[in-house]
This record gives sequence, C-alpha cells and structure tokens, in this order.
Amino acid sequence: MKLIIKQLDEMSTLELLRVFQERVAVFVVEQNCPYQEVDELDERATHIWLSEGDEIVAYTRVIPYEHHTAFGRVLVNEDYRGNGYGQKIVAATIAYIREHNFAQRIEISAQAYLEGFYKNFGFIPISEVYLEDDIPHIVMEINEK
Repeated sequence: MKLIIKQLDEMSTLELLRVFQERVAVFVVEQNCPYQEVDELDERATHIWLSEGDEIVAYTRVIPYEHHTAFGRVLVNEDYRGNGYGQKIVAATIAYIREHNFAQRIEISAQAYLEGFYKNFGFIPISEVYLEDDIPHIVMEINEK
C-alpha cells in the first residue's frame, strides 16, 4: 500500500483519471446523487490517496481557506471497505495538514451517518444536520488553538 500526495499539476493524466473515476463511482453512481462532482476546488486542492498498484484504495482532498483547512471527498474503494482504510486515509490527511502548518482549525462537511467515525479523530459537531444534495450532512471541526 502506497500513500500518494500530489497537487493537480503533479498528477499524471492516468492518476487524475483514476481519482475522478473512483470519486464518480462512489459519490454519483453508488450514492445515486447526480451533481457536479469534479469542481473548481480540484485545481487548488492537495489530492491524497492510498494505492495498491494502479488502483485507488482510499482518497481525500485538502483545501486550505483563510481561517480554516477543509478536507473532503473521503472515500474507500468498494472492494477495500471494512479493512481500516478509511481510518488510515483520514489519519494521513490530518497528519499532512498538521505537518504543513495549515490553519489550526480543520472543518469538514461530513455525511451525518459518519459523525461517530469523525469523533474518533477529535472532531466535534458545530452545526445541525442539513441536506446537501439530498444527503444528511453535519459540519464538524477540530480546533487546536
């Protein structure tokens, strides 16, 4: 298993294709949620993924803002679920954010059913549950000021 961290302009065409294919497979097809999955944030995001050979096992993207850092598009390839890769990719993502001195506050928009998963990393809810693309979400944060 290999951890890969790249900016968009560092990614090969094949890496970009595989990342987008996996994201669409999970967030559009599997979750039956038609929306603009590939967006303008991809250009300034740091893309982080675990790979097994050429296959994307797990993925996130990090987006820095002025007063906080966000990460999202957290996924685990369907064939690899139940093996702890979700925890590994989130832990690697938080470590990357901390190592690169981004904003002290990390804020995420989590699917509500994963609230407990993110609490294990120290996230706390800071919003009520709301619908995003007809899927219940909640804003959560870690603030290490």
